[in-house]
This record gives sequence, C-alpha cells and structure tokens, in this order.
Amino acid sequence: MSKNFVQVAVLVALGMPVISANGETLKLPDNLAGFNSSAGESYFLESNAREAFFPLVSNFLTQKTQSYCGVASIVMVLNALNIPAPSVPEYAPYRTFTQDNVLDARTDAVLGRDVLAKKGMTLDQIGGILATQPVKAVVRHAADSSVDQFRKLASSYLRQPNHFVIVNYLRKAIGQEEGGHISPLAAYDGKADRFLILDVARYKYQPVWVRASELFDAMNTRDSDNENRTRGFVLISATAP
Repeated sequence: MSKNFVQVAVLVALGMPVISANGETLKLPDNLAGFNSSAGESYFLESNAREAFFPLVSNFLTQKTQSYCGVASIVMVLNALNIPAPSVPEYAPYRTFTQDNVLDARTDAVLGRDVLAKKGMTLDQIGGILATQPVKAVVRHAADSSVDQFRKLASSYLRQPNHFVIVNYLRKAIGQEEGGHISPLAAYDGKADRFLILDVARYKYQPVWVRASELFDAMNTRDSDNENRTRGFVLISATAP
C-alpha cells in the first residue's frame, strides 16, 4: 500500500482536505507538525502506538461551542469504546453519544451546564463526568507525574485496543493561541517521541504531532478554575481490569 494512498484514506476519514493547505485554520508554529504534512505523514506511518487512531477518527467531532472541548473529547472516546449510548430522537432507533445527550442530571452534579458554557471543563471534571459512564478513568495531574511516566503510560494505552487518553494542556505552552484546551491523543511515534493530538477545535487547528516533553510542559501548568492545580491527562478504558 503506497504512502499516498494511506494519506488520502486517513484524510478523507478525518474530513480534511487531501491537499496540504488548510486555509481556514491557524498557522502552526515550527515546533508542531500538522497531520496533513509530509512530516506528519511520516510520523503516522512509523508510529508504534496507534490503536486509538481509527476508532477516534471514526467518531471525530468538532466541539459545538468554544467551551465544549472537554465534552467533544468525552463523546469521541465514549463512542469509540462502543458502550451503550442514549437514544437520539432524530436518529431513532439508533443510539449514539452526542454533545447534548452526554450531559444529564448526573453530570450536572459534577459540572453545571451554565458553568460549562462559560468556563469549560477542568481535568478533574473530565474524570468526574466519565465516572458517570461504565468506564474506568484515571486522572493524572502533571505535578504528580513526570514526562517519563506520562510517555510510558500514554504510549502504553495507545498500543491497546479500547484504551484512550485525553489531555488537558495550555495552548500557548506549545506555541498555539490562547488558553487551556482538551483533546484526545490518537497515536505515538517513539522514534520522533511525538504524540498526535486530534484537536476537537477543528475550525482553529488541524491535528498536530507534538513532542512528548513539550506536551507534558503544557500540561504542567496551573489552572485557576481547578483550585490552581496543574492540568494533566486522563487514562480511559472500557472496564476495570
């Protein structure tokens, strides 16, 4: 199978243009490699941990508002895990998680929708909302971890079926624009030591490959909306071992 064929197939699945330009998205800094680039293609093809990639791509979403990055990330992972989903009247009799029906009275007890609309979601709230579903979610604050531990844990999860990683990081720490953000990881290339972030703000940035150390530093930042605790990552699997 040719590299160009793989690139075209993946970009079509991502809903991205096959050409290299992304006119509507922001320009990436030099330290990041866009998925839709020669370097990004190479990282993907040599990636040694990408079990999460196709399940996530099959359920790739754009966050519905600028505060819903956490919601979109959670919905992508829940649908990728193929766990029992709520009904959706307009899709009846089919069921799926959406950015509306994933929120209910149980998630309101973790994070009220009025607060979510204004401030978005913190790392601990990601874990709390995931805990309302039949999944195992382990929250790791960067201050309680290290880049080596993060690399080992995240790459291990990305090698296993039905295992996913959501990261909460500060955009400007990796050279992107503005504040805190949440998205799933989809792959890891050990040779380049880079992780692929499937950015749910698809109107703003394309998926990017970021160095493990830079991503960890971006997670190891204080979140004033979470009692000044550091951001970090969540390890998710379908059931407890």
